[in-house]
Amino acid sequence: MNKFSLIAALVILAVAVVAAYQLGTQQATEPAPAEETSAAPAATAAGPREPSATTRSPAAPDPNAAFTHFRVGKRNVKAILSDGPIMWVGTSGGVIRYDTRNDEHRLFDNRSGLLANGVFHLSKLHGRLAVGTYGGGLALMKENGEGWDIYNIPEGLADAFVYDVLEAKNGDVWIATWSGANRVRGGELDDPSKWDTFTVKNTDGGLPNDWVYGLAEDEDGVVWMATEGGLARYSGGNWENWNHESGLGAAYQKVRDQISFTRDPAQFSKHHARQKTEMGLEKVDVAYNPNYIVSLLVDQDGTVWCGTWGGGLARFDGSQWTNFTMADGLPANHIFMLYQDARGRLWIGTSKGLARREGDGFKVFTTHDGLFSDNVFSMATGLDQSFWVGSFGGVAHIKSLP
Repeated sequence: MNKFSLIAALVILAVAVVAAYQLGTQQATEPAPAEETSAAPAATAAGPREPSATTRSPAAPDPNAAFTHFRVGKRNVKAILSDGPIMWVGTSGGVIRYDTRNDEHRLFDNRSGLLANGVFHLSKLHGRLAVGTYGGGLALMKENGEGWDIYNIPEGLADAFVYDVLEAKNGDVWIATWSGANRVRGGELDDPSKWDTFTVKNTDGGLPNDWVYGLAEDEDGVVWMATEGGLARYSGGNWENWNHESGLGAAYQKVRDQISFTRDPAQFSKHHARQKTEMGLEKVDVAYNPNYIVSLLVDQDGTVWCGTWGGGLARFDGSQWTNFTMADGLPANHIFMLYQDARGRLWIGTSKGLARREGDGFKVFTTHDGLFSDNVFSMATGLDQSFWVGSFGGVAHIKSLP
């Protein structure tokens, strides 16, 4: 490559990086057509920025708009955390701190101390921002907001891929990883002797699968775990679990004609191929695994809700399972997100829109109601009770959803 070709390549790369990380805004008072919600980077980048520099959008959002779209480039928004006037947005390109008072935003990624840019989880732990990453372990923001304390395999973490974090009522901290669940007794993260790891092997199958995606605690202090092999319950050192044979997830015959994801993950992943064999799904050639719990919620009444991979939404009352699918009003059977707002309403993020549980049915919202995209991965409520909804490519800030 000659000098001029190298310079041209570097310029193209720089522009691509800037576009991918730019947080732009798109304002609207009328619902945007579906084609406008495609994951396109904002076109307002004027030049390179330092990733940790505080910046401001070219134009502040219109407070009177029905909704505002914030673009994050070709990135998934897997987590949103409401922190007073600050909204934290976890993307596959880092964490964005957005100040709703003045429209200032700041990006934190591997150039500012994170070990990986992919973010799956955001919460507050011991009053500090906790970030669960894809391959970079658990990161806790330092109290001054500059830098991170990293907890990874050398510190006792079961795996560098962190999907969820739970601070239990008794002070224990639970961490969901790709290779089992960690419990840090008393939340003493800096004491290696306080770290426990639970796997299929050392629980004698009490944890049904080592891929743990979600954690939740009920009023009795029972910890529930969503795994790729079913639901697990941990209480007082005792384990119990449920899978499709127990009632979790709708039967394939009921949903096979409703599944639009026709590419079988087992064709591209040895892990998923092995899981299909273990679960007797060899004859299934689409994206369907009712044992695979993608999202988990224990609601205010103590009911356990599980979002499955193609098997719809499952409700468990402690003894009986009830499954909901598109036939019951859901927009899709792949359930990526579950959220309960302050009013106790259950929200379900799917691959084809956002649904709200109403009576015995569901009310569905799509891009026509202000969503950035119909695949919904995350949700939070702001101080003003407005909604923030994360999708592929951006976040929708919606004043209200009737």
